[in-house]
Amino acid sequence: MIIKVCGMRDAENIRAVENLGADIIGLVFYPDSPRYVSMVSSGAGILPDFSNFSAEASHTRKANRLGVFLNDMPQNIVTRVYNYGLDFVQLHGEESPVMIENLRRTLDPDIRPGIQIIKSLCVSTADDLEKTKPYEGVADMFQFNMSPEVTDWSMLDAYEGATPFLLSGIGPEDVTRVRAFHHPCFVGLNLNARFETEPGIMDVERLKTFIHALSDDAGAAGS
Repeated sequence: MIIKVCGMRDAENIRAVENLGADIIGLVFYPDSPRYVSMVSSGAGILPDFSNFSAEASHTRKANRLGVFLNDMPQNIVTRVYNYGLDFVQLHGEESPVMIENLRRTLDPDIRPGIQIIKSLCVSTADDLEKTKPYEGVADMFQFNMSPEVTDWSMLDAYEGATPFLLSGIGPEDVTRVRAFHHPCFVGLNLNARFETEPGIMDVERLKTFIHALSDDAGAAGS
């Protein structure tokens, strides 16, 4: 199961989460967010190019890097992919399939060969899954941002596409729900605000407990 931890902006906190085995670290490039990556910090202060975040240092990373963008200009996305050596782009706004196709052609292969693009969609009802159809064959992955009002994930059975998806809106108390959920295209989780101690800072112990609980369950199932 892919574990993506998103909205981080503190270098030491990121390194601690990487050490837990997170697969993807998400950086928010939306200026109105309190998790905006220009606020990334370390003991030395605010910096956009801290150790192991540049493209040149990508070989030292333990987790892939993802950038979150919301209705941003393509040239801004391209610049961030280049400067931060991003492996994934997540589009969180009203980006069209045509925009995504054009962005991919710009990035791959000249700037970031094999770049992966995730389209994020808000899901409250089964009808919302219709929004995936224009992006089939365009996005590499979906992220379904589940409304807090959704208590029965079986509504996702209505998704009949072939594109793999992550579930977002997950909290520390959702281990049992995750264990019980099955769909052939479900590949992982996005963990963000519900694991924070403050915007952009993750509770490492809470994440550790959650991730280990999932891993323990997987091991028990295979034994």
